[in-house]
Amino acid sequence: MRNFCGQWIAFFFVGLLLVQPASAARVKDIAHIKGVRSNQLVGYGLVVGLDGTGDDTKKGKFASEAMANMLDKFGISVSAASIDLDNAAAVMLTAELPPFASNGSRIDVLVSSIGDAKSLQGGTLMLTPLRGPDGRVYAMAQGPLSVGGFSLGGGGGKAAKNHPTVGRIANGAIVEREPPSTMFTDGKIILTLNQPDFMTVSRLAKAVNKVFQHNIATPLDAGTVAVIPPGNDRGVLIPFLAVVENLQVAPDVRARVVIDERTGTVVVGRNVMLDDVAVAHGNLSIQISAMPLVSQPPAFSEGKTVATVGKQITASEESGKLIVVPHGVSIDDLVKALNAIGVSPRDLIAIFQAIKASGALHAELEVI
Repeated sequence: MRNFCGQWIAFFFVGLLLVQPASAARVKDIAHIKGVRSNQLVGYGLVVGLDGTGDDTKKGKFASEAMANMLDKFGISVSAASIDLDNAAAVMLTAELPPFASNGSRIDVLVSSIGDAKSLQGGTLMLTPLRGPDGRVYAMAQGPLSVGGFSLGGGGGKAAKNHPTVGRIANGAIVEREPPSTMFTDGKIILTLNQPDFMTVSRLAKAVNKVFQHNIATPLDAGTVAVIPPGNDRGVLIPFLAVVENLQVAPDVRARVVIDERTGTVVVGRNVMLDDVAVAHGNLSIQISAMPLVSQPPAFSEGKTVATVGKQITASEESGKLIVVPHGVSIDDLVKALNAIGVSPRDLIAIFQAIKASGALHAELEVI
């Protein structure tokens, strides 16, 4: 079996000599192995050592109850109602447990205040368990916080930088339990595309079969490919997966125009095509301005000074241009045509929506 796998890996180096499309990407960048995934962890803890910027225990009981529970573990019985401190804050912890994390490895922890603390700067997180969705403890977190900002105030003034109620502890959690990972499904490895597409999944299976010169990859649907490994022996499986992940595949994408109306951002995919369409562009600008007017009576008269407000309304319209876009133009031609009429990103939003409504835009129009 090892000799057989060695022949397969040798074929891979031959495949590297083949000319690949300019838009080709590695398999590891467009797909992942089913069962090999990260896991989210969460925990509730207490940050101490703050300089008077912690939770107000008179308004909320998060920090006081957490402090009472912690002291109880050390054999000190204190009522939560009697605790009044402002140098501690109740926080929520979040972390991401990567696949194949072993016991003793370290991961980063994000710490966020859940009370009314003003800042977590200078605080230290007490020992806190991090649990997974199944309720089991997978890591323990502890250590000083790095906030990357500050919040100062006094005498009616206040100065702040960044977001001082959220901090991070680099390598602040130690993994205590390894996450479960299952790479095999009925003796096969399932490759899952990040963006399902029938053309891409077909190219992926074809690339694997071509390099290893065996029909070991079979597309299951638009998003998954089943690959038969040479065996479950790590000495053979690891080099095999390393070869598969570094294969070059040209992903195919749908023609899509993405519009962000909040920021005026427009992103046009490379496969966007148009039918015959004429585009006119012109802006109508209306300006209304108020001008104070004063009516002053003649000297020694019985008249009174009267103040009024006059209004001046002006309207202007830019001279629009009519651009005819021929059938089947590419994205380069489309951009040149739109630039020719001097459109802005926000104008592009209205133009694309109008072209889509006319039926001349052959692409998905996604507004986010």
